[in-house]
Amino acid sequence: MNLLSEFLATPQGLQLEISNMTRVARVLLSCVHRGLKHQARYFHPSVSRLCGDGEWNYYGRGPNKWHEQFPIAKGQRQSPIDIVTSNAKVDKALSDNPLKVSYSNNCCQSVTNTGASFQVVVDGAGTEISGGPLDSTYKLVQFHAHWGPLGGDEGSEHTVDGVTYPAELHLVHWNQKYKDVGEAVDKPDGLAVIGVFFSRGKEHAGFKPISDLFAKVPRKADKVDISFNYDPACLLPARRDYWTYLGSLTTPPLFESVTWIVMKDPVEVSAEQLAALRNLLWETPSGEGQMCNNYRPPQPLQGRLVRST
Repeated sequence: MNLLSEFLATPQGLQLEISNMTRVARVLLSCVHRGLKHQARYFHPSVSRLCGDGEWNYYGRGPNKWHEQFPIAKGQRQSPIDIVTSNAKVDKALSDNPLKVSYSNNCCQSVTNTGASFQVVVDGAGTEISGGPLDSTYKLVQFHAHWGPLGGDEGSEHTVDGVTYPAELHLVHWNQKYKDVGEAVDKPDGLAVIGVFFSRGKEHAGFKPISDLFAKVPRKADKVDISFNYDPACLLPARRDYWTYLGSLTTPPLFESVTWIVMKDPVEVSAEQLAALRNLLWETPSGEGQMCNNYRPPQPLQGRLVRST
C-alpha cells in the first residue's frame, strides 16, 4: 500500500475524499443547471435576468461561433435554411389533411425585451395547431421575430431561392404529448414553429397593437402586460400555403426539435413598424445600441426533404 492509499484509509483521508466527491457533484449539478437555464431562457424571458447573457450573442460571439459552445450547431437538421422552390416536393397529403390553426383572442399576456428580440408570452389555453405535417396537437407558447438593418431587405432567417425579407416572425408551439414545454423543447417532435415573412409595404393593422408596445420595453428585461384582447392569427397571411421541413431552434441551444412551417406569402408591414423593431435596444461591445441583425444565416440542408402544399 502506498502513502496515498494509507492516508485515504484514515478517518481524515475518508473525510477529504467525501469532500472532494461533494465538490465534483456540485460542479456536475452546476453544469446541468446551466443547461436548464439555457433551455428556460428561450421560452421564458424573465429567466434571462437570473442567468446572465455572456454565453452567446449576434456580434462578437455570433452565429459563426455558436458551435464552440453548442456543437449541435453543426448538426444534421439545423435551421434556418434556404428554401429552393424547384427542389421542394409538393405533397398532396398536406392538402388532404389541412393545417388547422386556432388561437384565442385573450391568450397574449405580455411583451418582453429579451435582449435578443421582443417576445410575446402566451397562455396556451385555447390555442392549438394540428394537421398538415403534424402528428399531434401543439399549443402556442410565444412569438418573436428576427430582423436586419434599417432600410435593408435582409433580416429574415429563412430565405427563398436566396431572396431575403426585412424580418421574419416565429410563432412557437409545443407538442401536447409532453407534459410541458420544458420537456418538449429537446425532443425530435417537441416543437412546431410557424414562420411568417414580413415585407415592407402598408401598415399592418393587426401588428400595430404589438409594435406600439415596443416603446415601453426599450431595454433588456423590460416587460409590459397586454391589457387588450389580441388574436395572433391576425399575423398570418390570408393564404395558408407553406413549406415544411424538420429543423432546429435558430438560437442556442439549437435543439433539433422543430417541425418548421414556413408560410409562402409574406405579410406587409410598414417602414415605421419595421423601424419600431430596431428601436428596441440591446447590449453591444461598444455599449447600448439599436437591436438589429438578430438573425442566423441559412444552414446546410444536409439532404433533408422540403415539402410543399
